Amino acid sequence: MATMHHSADFHVLVIGAGPSGLVTLKTLRQLGIKATCVDRGERIGGNWDIQSPFSSVYESTHLISSKGMTQFADFPMPDEYPEYPSHHQVLAYLNSYVERFDLGQYIRKKIAVKRIEKCNDGWNLTVSPSDGLSSMVEKYDAVVIANGHHAVPIMPEFVGQFSGELLHAHDYKHHRQLQDRRVLVVGAGNSGCDIAVEAAIHGRLAAISMRRGYHFFPKFIRGKPADVVGDRVRRWPLPQAWQRWLSQLVVDWTIGRPQRYGLPQPEHQLFEAHPIINSQLPYYAGHGKLAVFPDIRMLDGNQVEFIDGRRETFDTIIVATGYQLTFPFIQPELLNTVDGIPQLYLHAFHPTDDTIFVAGMIQPNSGQWPLTDLQAQVIARFLNAYRKGDPQAELFRRQKSTPHSTATSRQHFLTTPRHRLEVDYFKYRRTLQKIVRQMDVAGTTG
Repeated sequence: MATMHHSADFHVLVIGAGPSGLVTLKTLRQLGIKATCVDRGERIGGNWDIQSPFSSVYESTHLISSKGMTQFADFPMPDEYPEYPSHHQVLAYLNSYVERFDLGQYIRKKIAVKRIEKCNDGWNLTVSPSDGLSSMVEKYDAVVIANGHHAVPIMPEFVGQFSGELLHAHDYKHHRQLQDRRVLVVGAGNSGCDIAVEAAIHGRLAAISMRRGYHFFPKFIRGKPADVVGDRVRRWPLPQAWQRWLSQLVVDWTIGRPQRYGLPQPEHQLFEAHPIINSQLPYYAGHGKLAVFPDIRMLDGNQVEFIDGRRETFDTIIVATGYQLTFPFIQPELLNTVDGIPQLYLHAFHPTDDTIFVAGMIQPNSGQWPLTDLQAQVIARFLNAYRKGDPQAELFRRQKSTPHSTATSRQHFLTTPRHRLEVDYFKYRRTLQKIVRQMDVAGTTG
């Protein structure tokens, strides 16, 4: 049975003023819940603020999902924006979002969360200004963590030593870092492929080390954003095997099989790995402007030896090997963490604790923000019912505490660390939309 919590005093803290934190703050306040947001940065925008030391974007960064599949439903991006806006345009959009919904007054910047501790009737948070000169303990009834997962790089361990420049993609900011240099990019995710293309254009020599083969998708299909076309196809009542066959046909027609460009052949089917949205990498590989190597065996001074026995000399190695999922301010057990990953229903909702959530902890195969918007709608509706002692809260409480495996949203993806947060955009959106509808119906009939 739900417990009554005094509505007027109920206060929620949102950690992080990036896209996920902003939409959560807006949704909570729209539904009448007192909410405050804190962010350690000097500005809003999270990863999209290239001036922030925590940002991983670079000068040429654009969205890899189209604006139509990325924008918030109640705040479309400007018509004059291109289909794939730049990071400058994205940041301007987020600032306009804050202004449109009057969120600025509820955001406290340059505030770092040092520790979150559970207490009998809520959460005690130790926070401090970014200068670290002082700290204070504040109490909240519920907490939504939206601190992102692209700030702490994963650095691989190599055999041997490299005498040149070795850096993570997090520290790559502009093509001038590649000028006239022999560059090796390690990792074939979207960032790695983008940087490899820039190295092919600006570097003296460019190469990419790929552990496995991947399917490459175009950004446009006959002038339309590929993810918009894909979303329409997913709506057709076709078996998944037919949808995969049709999509493979389109990819073959627009780009062709990777092995035709000298790239490794994928050992997995389409949609079993996070999509690589890049038609330029096959282009430059096919033109001999980008050498393709397998995994690294060892580093030896300014040379790299690969597992196929080849050796090459490089000046710079950029590792695009992903980011750690970190919550340094909270004990792992408070997030039901197993093997470094919080085991939450739909990656957002704690199975037994009704007052802590994680927003945006997903890696979808299309735009993320509309999905985080839906997460926020569920969070706000549940907290409204929870704080009022509404029986509606018990319905969702049972749903999120049933042993749903978080893997159900990613069961057809490769079982690699890269895909631990992967969700299928279409299925995940449909699930959240169904929950929102159920809550709305329960709210009107309760």
